[in-house]
Amino acid sequence: MSYVSSGSAGLPCYDYRVGIRESLASAVDLPSGRLRITLSLQGPGRFACREVGAPKTFRQVMPEKTLRRGCAIQRTILAFGETLWDLFPTGAVLGGAPFNFACRANSLGDRGIIISRLGRDKLGIRALETISELSMDPSFIQWDDKHPTGTVEVSLDDSHNPDYHIVPDVAYDFIEPYDELFRLAPQVQCLCFGTLIQRSETSRRTLARLLAAAPGSVKVLDINLRKDCYSDETVRLSLQEADILKLNDDEMRLLQEMLGMSSSDAPAFSREIMSSWSLSHCMVTFGSRGAFVASNEREAVYSPGYMVDVVDSCGSGDAFTAGFVHKLLAGAPLAECTDFANVMGALVATREGATARICLSDISAFMEAGRERLFEEELRAYAAI
Repeated sequence: MSYVSSGSAGLPCYDYRVGIRESLASAVDLPSGRLRITLSLQGPGRFACREVGAPKTFRQVMPEKTLRRGCAIQRTILAFGETLWDLFPTGAVLGGAPFNFACRANSLGDRGIIISRLGRDKLGIRALETISELSMDPSFIQWDDKHPTGTVEVSLDDSHNPDYHIVPDVAYDFIEPYDELFRLAPQVQCLCFGTLIQRSETSRRTLARLLAAAPGSVKVLDINLRKDCYSDETVRLSLQEADILKLNDDEMRLLQEMLGMSSSDAPAFSREIMSSWSLSHCMVTFGSRGAFVASNEREAVYSPGYMVDVVDSCGSGDAFTAGFVHKLLAGAPLAECTDFANVMGALVATREGATARICLSDISAFMEAGRERLFEEELRAYAAI
């Protein structure tokens, strides 16, 4: 490993090709005194930041200009759940909503970590290779000698909307608790989870412990109601734990019926569910017609969809969530968070596979292209354009 100091803060920048879990320590002078941090290498191009004996998170203490000038200290964003292979008619693509979310968070410059489990088989080995190719941290991937790597048979209708057959009793149904995971949990800024991973008792119990171990993180429930993979109890318990709810318009109608809600449209639904479950935000996506987001501070914004040539909509919702969280944690206004998320979702729909590479330059070019917008008419009054 080699490093050079950068800026007056003395933060080291790294150029390395080393294994996982090596570490070093550096001291940083702050106006409030001297804070000691530990930088733990997590794989090629990635490291974690852990403060020692300080009352705030590193990002809260460090001046933003220092972060820009020195190393790119990242927000740590966890996704707990399924890593699986989407089996399309044209071939297999690595996916799973939590994995897709972590991948997109990682590509935006945050430290996106997937907590999952793979079978010790050809698909599992191939998945780990793909995770490394995507510059993601594989430290929290478990191996399973009894159960196969997860797969989903995916078919697309004439409008490229996916339908799924999710194979049961696979490796990610058996994610086990372990000490290193719970040492990481208190340090993270965001934890994203869904309902599919809770179909099995083992993973459901591990998730419950992880949520309890991360009291200071923003909990994002990307609900993903898949046929025969959720229950009324799972949904209610998940809502109790969540700060932010993300769902699509079909799932909104399912929840309205399941929870006996009186609201009939997205704005009323958002107000009612935020009030009932003490949520900070509710995000409802409408496919090609954009998304509506409301906060418990009585803000509400609608971002119309973007006209694109859809190739594959798998992973669009996960990219939307990652884009929203990225901007929200950076302190951006709600409208900016929502439109950036919308751009991410639209861009992913133009690529085959939920984890197809998207660069920051692709995002900038898309936002500057002046594309035609597609409206959900009942929400037009909430649009900022």
